[in-house]
Amino acid sequence: MRAIPLLTLLLSSWFALPAHADEAQDWLTRLGRAERQQSFQGTFIYERNGSFSTHDIWHLVQNGQVRERLLQLDGSAQEVVRVEGHAQCVSGTLVAGLGSPRDAASYSLDPQKLSQFYDLAVIGKSRVAGRNAVIVSITPRDHDRYGFELHLDRETALPLKSLLLSEQGQLLERFQFVRLSTSAPPTDHDLQPSSECTPVAIDHSNAVQAPALNAWHLDWLPAGFELTRNASRKDPQTKSTIDSLMYDDGLARFSVFLETTNGASVSQTRTQLGPTVAVSRHLNTVDGEIMVTVVGEIPIGTAERVALSVRGEKTAAQTVSR
Repeated sequence: MRAIPLLTLLLSSWFALPAHADEAQDWLTRLGRAERQQSFQGTFIYERNGSFSTHDIWHLVQNGQVRERLLQLDGSAQEVVRVEGHAQCVSGTLVAGLGSPRDAASYSLDPQKLSQFYDLAVIGKSRVAGRNAVIVSITPRDHDRYGFELHLDRETALPLKSLLLSEQGQLLERFQFVRLSTSAPPTDHDLQPSSECTPVAIDHSNAVQAPALNAWHLDWLPAGFELTRNASRKDPQTKSTIDSLMYDDGLARFSVFLETTNGASVSQTRTQLGPTVAVSRHLNTVDGEIMVTVVGEIPIGTAERVALSVRGEKTAAQTVSR
């Protein structure tokens, strides 16, 4: 994995273009609007854990609606077509987290909120896919989240390149256009899925429902993260109920899943694949043992601390140690 010292990046661009937080906030505001205003088509590369894949993308904004098609060009054919962010059909298994790599940068951006937990700065300029770009750094003020370096198109504010960096400055994930056209919007033909793209069926018998309020909570939460969704569903395989709590800080996101083990022996895990971590532990309740799993794009130490802080109304005094 190639290390990119964030401090070096900041210093090397310091004299080229002074860092102004207000200017950075303006660019992030434009970024937050860009993909709902600008149609485009192009080719990008995606890198994670030293593995690369190449993808074509068609993105059409029409009558206030966003339609999008992604097609992987190398390896087995993998495709997804979405309308307003909802998958209409898929083929193959897209790389985990790739559903929309740019979403990591543009999801619900509120620059003023982000500035409370990240240092925002314009640190330089670059050229990506033949287009002039401005470089915006998003550097966390603690060790509970990752940083970004965004190369935004000067004309449209679309992200031409995005680097996701660990707390040590290591490159965890890279998204980068090698070709981008904004002059002609994609056609209906471009957005038409191939015959291998299988329609996504919605299982209404497994519909998500809100669980009892305050059934679960965290004794510790990283600063800036807020509960955005609290849901429950039935696992079609085990028939057990899985509760989930979803949190974000306006940029980073993680989820906490809680499932009854029903007496089964389930191993605790601690894994990381690129920026995505998964940490699980056992939790005793008066109704039996619960498996707690934290999944998200946060440092593994943060995920472990979150997993240890899960509490419920019926939590037993001691957790299971295995």
